[in-house]
Amino acid sequence: MLTALLFDLDGTMTDTDTLHLQAFRQLLKDEDGRSLSQAEFNERISGRANAALFADLFPDLDPTRRQALAKRKEALFRVLSPSLEPMPGLLRLLDHARDRAIGMCVVTNAPRDNAEHMLAAMDLAQRFEHVLVADELARSKPDPLPYLTGLQRLGASADQALAFEDSLPGVAAAHGAGIHTVALATTQPADRLLEAGADLVIEDFNDSRLWALIERMTGLPVIE
Repeated sequence: MLTALLFDLDGTMTDTDTLHLQAFRQLLKDEDGRSLSQAEFNERISGRANAALFADLFPDLDPTRRQALAKRKEALFRVLSPSLEPMPGLLRLLDHARDRAIGMCVVTNAPRDNAEHMLAAMDLAQRFEHVLVADELARSKPDPLPYLTGLQRLGASADQALAFEDSLPGVAAAHGAGIHTVALATTQPADRLLEAGADLVIEDFNDSRLWALIERMTGLPVIE
């Protein structure tokens, strides 16, 4: 029985990677004249929590300076994203879950200011009772702790849940928590997502294979 849906945010509920790439490029250019390619962004940045990410990007800086740079980058991102479009099919899925009394939770490596901004920019702030962010937990993705915490908040077991992700660390975290993981191919190729532990890779939430899976897990026909 499907009782819980757990969603990553960036790149999963809304396609924000281009905006994050722009913000990082501006930050790195202003800070030390560095450039950043799309490939480097996909490999080193996408899906990672800021603490580890900024330690990797700025190994010679002290933690206080890194934190200040992280805050500046996130402020740049928020300026670039006054409104955001939900991924195709997302609203249909959220409505379906609401009508079936399926619990929903956001599980993100983004800082809380960003998470709340993105949900508001999609007009989805009231849809989620629980929004879990990495820097408020002991460990971030790819550790399974964020998803295990999400299951706990929703009172669900892993075999009653679906997780939705787009990044390699996120897929690893959800898979490590034992949750059937659906990956969206917005930021990574399907083969890499499958290697990381995804059970299904889709383009968006309208994919018929996702809805067939939901029908099997609920034991109820899906209403178009």
